[in-house]
Amino acid sequence: MAAVVEFPRRTVRDIDMSGKTVLVRTDYNVPISGGVVMDDSRIVASLPTLRYLLDRGARVVIMSHLGKPEGRVESEFSLEPVATRLSELMDIKVKFVRDCVGDKVRVAARSLPVGGVMLLENLRFHVGEEENDPEFARQLVKSSGASYFVQDGFGVIHRAHASTAAITEFVPSVAGLLVEREWLGIENVIKNPNRPLVAIIGGVKIADKTPLVNRFIDIADSVIVGGAIANNFLMSMGFPIGASTWDPAADGLAAETLARARAKYGARFKQNFILPVDVAVSKNGNPDGARHVVTRGAVAPNNQIMDVGTKSINRITEVIERAGTVIWNGTLGVAEKPNFAYGSSRVALALANNPQVYSLIGGGDTVDFVRSWDALSGGSFSHLSTGGGASLCLMTDESLPGLDNLLS
Repeated sequence: MAAVVEFPRRTVRDIDMSGKTVLVRTDYNVPISGGVVMDDSRIVASLPTLRYLLDRGARVVIMSHLGKPEGRVESEFSLEPVATRLSELMDIKVKFVRDCVGDKVRVAARSLPVGGVMLLENLRFHVGEEENDPEFARQLVKSSGASYFVQDGFGVIHRAHASTAAITEFVPSVAGLLVEREWLGIENVIKNPNRPLVAIIGGVKIADKTPLVNRFIDIADSVIVGGAIANNFLMSMGFPIGASTWDPAADGLAAETLARARAKYGARFKQNFILPVDVAVSKNGNPDGARHVVTRGAVAPNNQIMDVGTKSINRITEVIERAGTVIWNGTLGVAEKPNFAYGSSRVALALANNPQVYSLIGGGDTVDFVRSWDALSGGSFSHLSTGGGASLCLMTDESLPGLDNLLS
């Protein structure tokens, strides 16, 4: 068996933060409605690092982004509701500062006691954040008075932004416990999976997902493709898809990937590279309409494919039941609509009913779906990643700017 992979960067365990101010990048890009956080799972995921720092006598200054204000101050994207929820979760008063650089931050940071926590306003209210502006990064460090920077926003480590990349030029920088856990969880599954390894890839954008499909063709025992990205593969194989979503620009990508899969799996291509054999369609393209299951060769011109069909679902669940590891990225249909969530729900159920299967769920929409599906019981899945794009980049072995520049 291959050796267990080791985290390649220094972490909070490697620094002495007693009496020091520590600037922590989190991913608090959470849904907020009416000034209330609707899903606090990303906030909860950050608590182990924050508590670790406080237990060792640090002053903690937290920064994050929320939404896409594009350099403008917009009240709907304020992080103040996050400060309220974080205070409740930590059972301490988290001070909220209405900026992330400048005099307000400087004054608040100087008065922050050991064991104190404060949260800065949305980084993306400043254009320098997404531009990876070194001067903005320098001001983040200077204003907070930070002795160390801790990268714990796994969901943003694939972004080369000021608070993830440029900031490491101005202060010693290490990883937080969440980033370490996510990286180790994903890398160990990719490098040392319990076999058979099954990859389930869904979603909409085939150009984004093709590198992931290709990676898993190379390393997985079976690859299952669903969601709108399957439509390009079906089109490439000569099957009609009616009025369904597809990407004309990615038609060549689909053909290349099919050729790669045929070369890898040979005579077992159909058994190991699994595409829908039947699909659930809406006859008028309405996602709230009735569910109709047809074979993949019988999709009418006005039909829109919204989910995998019954035979496909049964085939997928059979593969899951025999798996050692399942990596799932992307729902298999329009999963937010009950009539077209059958495929994704059956995948979730198969994983929940087979606890011997190690399940790693990545991708924002997929994680959101399984969290809502598993809301009552909880704990049905082995690893729910907090980062969609970040987990995708890690799985496809792409560069992670928010990790690459940390101390090693």
